Amino acid sequence: MFWPMFAVAVGFLGLAVLGVLAVRVFLEAQRLGRQVTDSALRISRAAEDLERAGTSAARAVDSL
Repeated sequence: MFWPMFAVAVGFLGLAVLGVLAVRVFLEAQRLGRQVTDSALRISRAAEDLERAGTSAARAVDSL
């Protein structure tokens, strides 16, 4: 009777560990998604700034 109870306890413990790890992976995936979104916004802003700088540089060259 000991071994079946032990097997059930170990199985439950294994499921609990997998549940905790699944929650941690989910939270880290959410954090990574936020970082990717922030990075994409920063890249978009930098591209717009670069485009504006290129336009003003082209005007400066044309005026010469």
